[in-house]
Amino acid sequence: MTAPPVTGVILAGGQGRRMGGVDKGLQLLDGQPLVARVVERFKPQVDELLVNANQNSEIYAALGYPVIADRIAGFAGPLAGLHAALCVARHPLVATVPCDSPFLPPDLVTRLALALADGAHDVAVARTVERAHHVFCLCRRSLAAPLAAFLGAGQRSFYRWLDEQRAVEVVFADERAFININNRAELAALASGLA
Repeated sequence: MTAPPVTGVILAGGQGRRMGGVDKGLQLLDGQPLVARVVERFKPQVDELLVNANQNSEIYAALGYPVIADRIAGFAGPLAGLHAALCVARHPLVATVPCDSPFLPPDLVTRLALALADGAHDVAVARTVERAHHVFCLCRRSLAAPLAAFLGAGQRSFYRWLDEQRAVEVVFADERAFININNRAELAALASGLA
């Protein structure tokens, strides 16, 4: 059976408060913006690629992929980015990854899609031994309406929304693949490690 096509969205819609108010996806790691590193790993895994951004749209558009803004005002978090993607995705499955995780697994989407193949679940979420990584997920486009209702009620928690869905976790062994860079100290430490 052929796997259904997937729309991927890179979540770059935050304000970067922990990074000092700068756009995290545009911060350089070894001379390359974090978002460009994510594109390199994520694009081969999906059939359509979108970038969710609420600022610096022109810079993100220069990557060559459609840029979509949240439909929920006020920087409502990663769920708002997922919702925006679900509303415009061309394909029945939508995968999300954050813009600040440059080492994401090359088999992320394939493994998450396998977990949805039997039809028993609507969302597949990556996890490692330490914890679940909810912003690395694959969900059915049909969840757009229930997610809109959840956000419309003022809810913002990815964890709480997933608790209401038919979700399944997929275990990945490599903790490093899910490193995300939240502040300048983490970025500097990672850059020195690469050097």
